[in-house]
This record gives sequence, C-alpha cells and structure tokens, in this order.
Amino acid sequence: MNDIEYAWTAVGGDPGLLSRVAVVARGGALASRLPVRGLARACVGACALAAAELGARRAGLAAVPGVRVDDGAVATAFVSERHLLVDGRAPVGFARLSRFWRTADGWVRTHANYPHHGERLLTALGPAERLEAVLAERPALEVEEAVYAAGGLAVAVRSAEEWARHPQAGEVALRPLVERERLDSARGRALPAAGAGLPLEGVRVLDLTRVLAGPVATRTLALLGADVLRLDPPRHPELPDQHADTGFGKRSAVLDLGTDRRTFEELLASADVVVTGYRPGALDRFGLAPEALAERRPGVVVAQVSAWGAYGPWGERRGFDSLVQAATGISLTEGAPDAPGALPAQALDHGTGYLLAAGVLRALSERYDEGGGRVVRLALARTAHWLTTGATGTTGATGTQTPGAAPYDGPGPWLRERDSALGRLRYALPPVAHTGGPADWARPPGVYGTDPARWA
Repeated sequence: MNDIEYAWTAVGGDPGLLSRVAVVARGGALASRLPVRGLARACVGACALAAAELGARRAGLAAVPGVRVDDGAVATAFVSERHLLVDGRAPVGFARLSRFWRTADGWVRTHANYPHHGERLLTALGPAERLEAVLAERPALEVEEAVYAAGGLAVAVRSAEEWARHPQAGEVALRPLVERERLDSARGRALPAAGAGLPLEGVRVLDLTRVLAGPVATRTLALLGADVLRLDPPRHPELPDQHADTGFGKRSAVLDLGTDRRTFEELLASADVVVTGYRPGALDRFGLAPEALAERRPGVVVAQVSAWGAYGPWGERRGFDSLVQAATGISLTEGAPDAPGALPAQALDHGTGYLLAAGVLRALSERYDEGGGRVVRLALARTAHWLTTGATGTTGATGTQTPGAAPYDGPGPWLRERDSALGRLRYALPPVAHTGGPADWARPPGVYGTDPARWA
C-alpha cells in the first residue's frame, strides 16, 4: 500500500477514486532522512480527493474531478510560516526559550512561544539567565516531569527505541491514523446545491484551534468555500504571525466561553462543523465534548486534533510538533552526532492538519449519503508513528505521475503577494488542488479578534 492510498483509506475513502489523482513528483522537495515528502504528498492528496468527491456530490456530477498533487506546491505550503512576510518583515520564529538544551544525561526540548508557557517553564526551573547551567545538572526525564507539573512544556529527547518502550507509544500504535465514529443518525442542516469547485460553499465551521495543525485544517476548509469563524479566548491571544499565516479565508472573533455561552450556543445552532485543537478534555467543561455537541446540534461533524492522543498516560498533556518530534525519536534521527535536529518542516502539524480537513470533508460526504453526525480524531504522535515506522508499506505515489518533472528549485512559483488589513503579505499558495477548484483564498486574514461572533 502506498502513501496516498494509505491516507485515503484512513479517512474512509473509496479506493476506486484513487485513479483521479495525478502527482507531479519533484526531487529535492522536503529532503530528509525520514520519508517526509511521501507523507506530505499523501496528506494533501487525500484532502484534495476528499474535496473533489464532496464537490461532485453537491454539484450532481457523474464523475469526481481530477486531483493534482505537485510536490513543489506541497513543499512550499508545508513551511508556509517561514515564507510569510508582512510588509517585508519576516515572522518571529521560535521564542528564545523554545529550543534544545543539554542535560546531565542527554537533551530536552522546551516550547515557550506563548508567554504563559514561558512563565511556567521558568517557574519550574528558575530564572532564564541560569537555565542552561541548571539543566546541565539535571536528568532529562526529571526535567520533563518537573516542567509538566508546573504547567509548562518540555520533553526528554528520546531515541525511536526509547519511545517505543514508553506506555504512550504503545497506546498510540494501537490506534488508526484517523479515528472515525458516528455520533447520531440525524441528517444535519440541509445544504443547497453547490458548484464542484467550492465543495464547502454554505458550510459553517466553528474553529476553536491553536497552533498549528488545527488552523491549517480550518484554513483549508475556508479555501474550499466554508464560512470559518475562529473563536479565541480573551486572556490568551494568538501569536500575531501565526494568525497572519493561518487566518486566510477566515474571520476571527474573541469569545469567552465561560461568560458568554449564549453567543456560542447561537452559533452552534446553525453550525455544520466544529473543529477543536486544545488539550484533550480541556473544553469539555464548556459542553464541547463530541457527544454533548451532537445532543445540542444533531448531525454536527466534530473534528479534534491533539498532540499525544486522547488516551494513555499522556492523554491530557499539551504538546506541539517540535515536542512530538523530540519525544518520538525524530529529532535524533534527523540530527547530527553531537546534537538533535528537526524535520525540514513542521510536517507533523501540517500533515495532520490536511488529514483533519480530509476527515471533515469525508464525514460531510458520508452525512450527505447516509445522514448522521461524525467525530474525527487525529494526533500528532500517531502521524509521527506513521512517519517513523513505515506503516504505509512504501513511500510511493498512487495515481498518475508526471514523467520528467523539474526538480524542486525553490518556492518561487508557489508564492504570491496581496494587500490586507495587516499590510502587504507574501504567502504560500494552497497545495490542495482539483479541477475547477480554487487556486487561492477568497480573502486575506483580517485583524485578529475584530470580527463579530456571528455567521456571515
């Protein structure tokens, strides 16, 4: 089974549609020791095919439109945050406390891009100016647990073999790449006929996600015509550059779920999809567990993404792509003899994001045919398991490949510029492409948190 077939099967797709996929293979794209290019191509291909399939259903077409997966477009989009320019300014990358640190017996990886995570890291370990010396004297696993206990983010850098022995790895390996369940038998909100090019036209999506997989998924749903309304809490605003990169096609509002439940319930009453990307269980107290949402909004499609999965001893832990790479052996595999390294992209985030969007699209196709709400769950650690264990069998491409395609010589053909309320933007074009589908987002990102919390 090759990569695109594996991903398409994981979202419940019809194998007979795989012949609709054409791949433009480009050497040099996302070069790495692990098969990142194959994973990236598969996730985008499955998403594009799911979009074409739903578009054909809503437009009443006899045949599903063709899908084109270009390694150049995929490689460029998988590092979209690095290509972003706002009035010529490059985005802020990782914060100074987000890095690898030597410990007494190895390495740890910390994540402190959000200010409150940085504060908790220093609460656990002491002042920033002494951090390097303090960590050099402590074992990596001790640091991992101390920072977690303080509400911060740090993981010991493990080898693949060490991770395989961890209880969380065992739980992850037992799960499918994409967990899919039916919530009820309701038909959901009736959607009018739509053109095949915009399969999500008229679909309403509530976006309660954070860096980075969830926002990539909802950015893709917006590309395909959905009315995506992102809701963020007032106390922990999104990082400005993250909003600029992942806010294309969306509207952005601030809403306190603790004090303004009425507004949320009004939005939910006509929502088709709810996407969440917080720590598992963190939003349950607001009535956002899938079963609770389906009880109040029959037929809803719920999509959830987390770092470690909603199970096992790490099921309630926060995490980010860089931490999952460090814990699962990827950082050592991609590193040098004297230091850990990283994949050429935040491929766990981006890949999982496109798979999450594919899962939503397929759930809507199934609801269109059979009725019934659905829940779709993905985890970065499960995507990492796919990448590191060769669970696909091969890294080849399914469908037709373009012979003699040019190598990947840089992102230029897949970058565009446009004006926005944030300034002049340079950005990566979307890699999801099917015949008649959109080549770009209908709107650039607006100013964070300034849209009203209501449907367009």
